Amino acid sequence: MSSPLTVNYAWSGSDDVAWSEAGAGAPVIVGGWWMSHLERDWEYAPFRTFVEAIAQHRRVIRMDPPGTGLSRSRQVTPADLEPHVQAVKAVMDAADTPEATLFAGSSGCAIAVEFAARYPERVRRLVLAGAYLDGSSIASAADRAALVELVRSSWGVSSRVMSDIFYPDATAEQRRAYARHQRSTATAEAAAAGLAAVYAFDARGAAKLVRTPTLVLHRRGDRAIRLALGAAAAAAIPDATLHVLDGADHHPWHGDAAEFLRRVLAFDGVSEEALSAVLPDADPTPTDRNVAPIAAPDAAGTAESPISPRELEVLLLVSRGMTDAQIAAELFLSVHTVHRHVANARTKLNAPTRAAAAAWAVARTGTST
Repeated sequence: MSSPLTVNYAWSGSDDVAWSEAGAGAPVIVGGWWMSHLERDWEYAPFRTFVEAIAQHRRVIRMDPPGTGLSRSRQVTPADLEPHVQAVKAVMDAADTPEATLFAGSSGCAIAVEFAARYPERVRRLVLAGAYLDGSSIASAADRAALVELVRSSWGVSSRVMSDIFYPDATAEQRRAYARHQRSTATAEAAAAGLAAVYAFDARGAAKLVRTPTLVLHRRGDRAIRLALGAAAAAAIPDATLHVLDGADHHPWHGDAAEFLRRVLAFDGVSEEALSAVLPDADPTPTDRNVAPIAAPDAAGTAESPISPRELEVLLLVSRGMTDAQIAAELFLSVHTVHRHVANARTKLNAPTRAAAAAWAVARTGTST
């Protein structure tokens, strides 16, 4: 199936909220993730394949939350849940949808939980993927501030870092493609504001009020939102069911997307026979590795570093986009020595790429690129 994209707008107070739809049947609202852009996301093949598989059985309604993508009235994402909740309501009203299943992921989960608690009569089922309730629990205050600043000051480097975090089981080319996709959806300032909102959301109070049947899906090795946070969300929502899936990719359309789709659609009432005819093949990248997280960065000077001062110095230059040859000239070292320092640091930090190791160095020292 290849569905054309038509963008519609709903008004929520002073916010114009962009939305589109595909397929037919019982409605499923798919909220935005950290960065959302109706057009750019539709051009991104893994995402589109995933959504079109759902649309074989359901009317899929996607939206750009306020401050993202084609929703035009705000330049940046609000950190308060209220405008996001009202935007969902406005889109449902505009789409003539009294009741729907909400399928949310990552930062969208807090919005969906808040909406389900506030408007239980409008939510048929609730599906949360890679969920958390309290953004401040994702990382320490110092690490959160460092990553937001890295996104703001060096969107090129940080988009690669985010790609490494979100998509660790991918090939290098797949990670590069996703980094390009991220940069196409938002400016550095908008991306930084969106990430700050991710860390500000808090739906813990709403979770205990949810009475909607809820499925929480989380990949065992997820580095962006660790499994413990998804388990905590499931425990906080009365009678929620937690399914832990193999793999480490954060977004459901990467990795074993077919298994994710099977769980989502079966929970929403689609038969196994109907599912077998339309589920896409799994992403060809491996999803069963045990991937340990990168060593957590401490605030500068508060703990012994797992890497040497020289390795830290080299990684900070890597974070500025310098090549090994440029770093060698800067530090009066050989190119071979620089390469060895980077390789040793990556081994000690268990960092999958140079960019991930460089992000660790930036977070530890509080510097910007």
